[in-house]
Amino acid sequence: MLRNIALIIPFALMACGAGGKGSAPETPPFRITEVAAFDEPWAIAFLPDGRALITEKKGQLKLWLKGAAAKNVPGGPNVADEGQGGLGDVIIHPDFKNNQLIYLSWVEPGTGGKGAAVGRAKFIEDNQGPRLEGLQVIWRQQPKVSGSGHFGHRLAFGPDGMLYISSGDRQKFDPAQDRGVNLGKIVRLTDNGMTPADNPGTGEGGIAAQIWTLGHRNPLGLAFDDAGRLWEIEMGPSGGDEVNLIERGNNYGWPRASNGSHYDGRDIPDHKPGDGFTAPKVWWNPSISPSSLMIYSGAAFPAWQGDAFIGALSDQALIRVHLDATNATKADQWPMKNRIREVEQGPDGAIWLLEDGDGGRLLKLEPRP
Repeated sequence: MLRNIALIIPFALMACGAGGKGSAPETPPFRITEVAAFDEPWAIAFLPDGRALITEKKGQLKLWLKGAAAKNVPGGPNVADEGQGGLGDVIIHPDFKNNQLIYLSWVEPGTGGKGAAVGRAKFIEDNQGPRLEGLQVIWRQQPKVSGSGHFGHRLAFGPDGMLYISSGDRQKFDPAQDRGVNLGKIVRLTDNGMTPADNPGTGEGGIAAQIWTLGHRNPLGLAFDDAGRLWEIEMGPSGGDEVNLIERGNNYGWPRASNGSHYDGRDIPDHKPGDGFTAPKVWWNPSISPSSLMIYSGAAFPAWQGDAFIGALSDQALIRVHLDATNATKADQWPMKNRIREVEQGPDGAIWLLEDGDGGRLLKLEPRP
């Protein structure tokens, strides 16, 4: 279904401070255009020509162009669509104009249960239409375990040309501290899935050589700022959702430290100086259920250049966090009346959102005229 309706947000604008929420002026500085709708969309990646690739959780990759019906892009993986699992992220190679490579993440079944996988394929267009050719798996969560949650599997290329992958703890807690598995980690690989020689665990070999950072619960957003710093958004337990500055070799504490608590009310030690773990720059309590992360660099909203934008599921909101070098401060929270699965910047500097679930809409945010 394709729509093109400009909507001026009629609801209140919210802002929040460290660990809580507050209020701010009522008129948001953008208008929303509802552009299209998809079946459980999960991620969007813009191509250099302004078109976009959009993943649907059940396993379909779509090619979208404004004003036209989205096209199916065959050649993708078979996915395990259950719980939080399914087809996940999509990004393009930094040299896409020359190599036409795209990267996908998804959840697959296997011995022991399920796990996330990452693969790359060539995006082809000819008289037969768009398709993927030569899909090759370059990384897998190890081991596969039972359950259908906390896959993470967000992707980002860094200015160093390396591929960064967020890997959730699969709701198993302790593996996030185990260097012999890649659950609960941020992984750093070359663009073809090899282990870089300068990773902190290269000398250990095996899975440890993949690890860039450890101690993560369910990291659902990765983004680089203009200075090349890597930021991450992570879903905490009951409270404790957090924004982290990801630095080589650091341990972010999960499940030994968190500013949230277990769902059954049991305490988890808060982050504190001297505990050996890297504390978040910003956190939320109660939870916002973050889904995605984008750092804005466009010209459409110049006052927000360098700031982080977060999609929120349970809070049904778009959230802005002000970034200043290595510091972060909560700024705005705009109610969106629907769960926001993805936030992305378009080639023209507009901010794009994907709503979660069946009929999830693609929304374009532009400055008010």
